[in-house]
Amino acid sequence: MEESGKPNYPPLPAGAATSCHVVAMPYPGRGHVNPMMNLCKLLASKSPAAADIRILVTFVVTEEWHGLIRYEPRPDNIRIRTLPDVIPSEVGRGKDPVGFLDAVNTALRAPFELLLDDIATVDQPVAAIVADAFLTWPPEVGNARGIPVASLWTMSAAVLSVFHHSEILRRRQNLPLELLSADHEQAATSAMVDYIPGVSPTRVADLPTIFFGEHGRTLLPRALNCISSAQTKAQYILFTSFYELEPTTFDALRSAIPLPIYTVGPAIPFHQLQSSSQNDVVEPDYIEWLSSQPAGSVLYVSMGSFLPLSAAQSDEIAAGIRMSGVRFLWVSRGGETGGGGDLMGNGMVVRWCDQLRVLTHPAVGAFWTHCGWNSTMEAVYAGVPVLSFPIFWDQVPNSKAVAEDWGIGWRVKEESGGGGGGGMVKRERVAELVRRFMDGENDDVKGMKERARELRIKCCAAVAEGGSSDKNLDSFIVDVMGGR
Repeated sequence: MEESGKPNYPPLPAGAATSCHVVAMPYPGRGHVNPMMNLCKLLASKSPAAADIRILVTFVVTEEWHGLIRYEPRPDNIRIRTLPDVIPSEVGRGKDPVGFLDAVNTALRAPFELLLDDIATVDQPVAAIVADAFLTWPPEVGNARGIPVASLWTMSAAVLSVFHHSEILRRRQNLPLELLSADHEQAATSAMVDYIPGVSPTRVADLPTIFFGEHGRTLLPRALNCISSAQTKAQYILFTSFYELEPTTFDALRSAIPLPIYTVGPAIPFHQLQSSSQNDVVEPDYIEWLSSQPAGSVLYVSMGSFLPLSAAQSDEIAAGIRMSGVRFLWVSRGGETGGGGDLMGNGMVVRWCDQLRVLTHPAVGAFWTHCGWNSTMEAVYAGVPVLSFPIFWDQVPNSKAVAEDWGIGWRVKEESGGGGGGGMVKRERVAELVRRFMDGENDDVKGMKERARELRIKCCAAVAEGGSSDKNLDSFIVDVMGGR
């Protein structure tokens, strides 16, 4: 199914030698669809100096996701094609993660192949498929049709290295990590892991949460299978990180994985910042409110869109932030704070906001986040210090990187058990922590802000013309067109 009739690509510019038609297939989740679309927008804007190439993108999503993104702005040379909603509703996102992953990796393959058949008859030839690394079948489909496949990794390079070296991890820890029991969890998770290539020393407790408990028995084998498929069957690997953020990790991965690796991140909507501020005739209420606050005085709070906190923990966080007396802007998708578009004491609660625009607003001085990779990258791009409250999956190692490796934030939970556990964080600790974190005269906070500014400079340089990510995008396009 097409978005509106048959594809009607804009004509190639005068003098263009050829076109590069990329089919993009994201994993159907917000943390995967967004970075894939942002990457495609970057690809669509490119015409590498090394070759006169016009980029065309077919972005493939389920009908459900088409309904969610169809009105989001995008360039004319990105077209959306849809797959039917063949995934059973009972395994929908968040309801049954294991069942959903299995369904995505079985039910979507056949309709995708039918779509490729249709593309072959009505569209320009496909030069490459860019598919999320958690989809096992696109490399097989591409190989059968002679189409190169690039696997897109939407987490940190450090997390991929942990997965890649999971067998070493199991052997060195001398225990099956996915079967940790309550009896020995505390001792085991405090052990240090300092032997994974390119990854700084870390506690077992700071590994991705799917190494633990029930998810370790169910999700971990599936995740490892996805990663193995990407590394053995795809032709390229793309990262939504940037080289200067994780240089030793990327160097180690290039030695360990026999595929071309391109760092093209961060895959966040930084390219839309200027247009969004210029195109708004009437500013959103939250931007008007931020513009009335002193510079660096507002704590921005967002816990992501996928996994909610418990009601009790949400109440403690909300009460603690109010007790702190600090100005705040809170995105409350699930009613954590009991408001929506409301002013509440020193703060404002909204249902949605343009997160990157908020983070780059002069009034925002810090970011309370679950540390999903996309949110972490937006914090790095904005140069904003982070209070991390991880919940699941790669959020825990991201939190560790923020606090220990990059030195741009603090953990809200001082200690967490295996798999991101730990006790309830009470309102008194929240209030005290927030006050100290927002204290501009605190020497530790000053150091964090300076490191955050330095990281922002590196990030902006990577995506600027001639930067590492910008050049890698050019190289990827040229390599695909050259049939490497």
